[in-house]
Amino acid sequence: MEAYLLDWLNLLTRWLHIITGIAWIGASFYFVWLDDHLQPPAAAADAAKGVAGELWSVHGGGFYHAQKYRVSPATLPPELHWFKWEAYWTFLSGFFLLCLVYYLNAEVYLIDKSVADIGPGAAVAIGLATLAGGWIVYDRLCESPLGRNERALAIVLAVLLCAAAYGLCRVYGGRGAFIHFGALLGTIMVANVFFVIIPGQRELVDAKLEGREPDPVHGVRGKQRSVHNTYFTLPVLFTMISNHYAGTYGPHYNWAVLIALSAGGALIRVFFVARHKGKASPAPAVIGVLVLAGAAIAMAPATRSAPARDSGAGQADFAAVSAIVAQRCAGCHSAKPTQPGFAEAPKGVMLDSPERIAAQALQINQQVSTRAMPIGNLTQMTDAERKVIADWFQRGAPR
Repeated sequence: MEAYLLDWLNLLTRWLHIITGIAWIGASFYFVWLDDHLQPPAAAADAAKGVAGELWSVHGGGFYHAQKYRVSPATLPPELHWFKWEAYWTFLSGFFLLCLVYYLNAEVYLIDKSVADIGPGAAVAIGLATLAGGWIVYDRLCESPLGRNERALAIVLAVLLCAAAYGLCRVYGGRGAFIHFGALLGTIMVANVFFVIIPGQRELVDAKLEGREPDPVHGVRGKQRSVHNTYFTLPVLFTMISNHYAGTYGPHYNWAVLIALSAGGALIRVFFVARHKGKASPAPAVIGVLVLAGAAIAMAPATRSAPARDSGAGQADFAAVSAIVAQRCAGCHSAKPTQPGFAEAPKGVMLDSPERIAAQALQINQQVSTRAMPIGNLTQMTDAERKVIADWFQRGAPR
């Protein structure tokens, strides 16, 4: 019953996380697009009162007229709409999921003893330190003189993020490493909102209410962090879905896969942000697509050979594979799992009969060869056993 209730809690929190994430990312994408499509105000009166740009649009059967001020209007309207709770609830629900899935079940989803022999306490501490430390380093760099040179800042941040990806993949199992890399970027994004963007906006509002001249530096800082957030978005979304694709986080070189796919997504987003402003070089998008294509080619599994003709050898192979699967996999992947913490077979995949093993030959080989399964290598599958399965599959998975 406890596992069943945890599944429901996981489902509802994940649902909330997706909903709020869509709202946050949608608003972020829209305002980046809006900023880059603003035109000089058509009316001289608008320019005189401080309007920097405007845009007319049509949506849902209505016309909209958006205007952006260089700093602030002469008089504040009685009601301002703030965009912040989407970000806050995305972080809160995501952090709760991180604790629920990865920290409370660190031995299953976070730790892989073949990667690093650490305990649950150390694994959780490293994760939390990564999130907090990542934000501190990023924020200090943005506030340093380096932060005034966007190109140099981007290079330094890229190098540090590559180092973080490599380090996480050398501490955690692939699944836990990927989700923590995404959580690191997501933490930076929401901290940008909470510590920089919203306080800057509040200062602009307070200055107007108190009759002071607003300092435009808050708008400049907020814009910088907002643009950084939009570049982080696609890598974060990739890490959120990566746990469904063991071929990405399972290999020994998973850190390179994480860097490549994150970089590809970020480069594609760079192109679209530049494209919003008008003509843009397609180079970032082309490079991003080539990086993704190169990763897909490098990760391609070996092709399967023709089925074995020796039925006796085939039966022996299958018997050996069935014994390995029964010992190492069926504890979770069965109609009634015996592994603690699993109320039902993950993704509905059951391997508790010869027929089911044969039907899942491709998936078994992929998960085992990438070392994605057994998850966290809980059942201590050996390299020799993985080779038995790989050899069986290469011979056509005979029965």
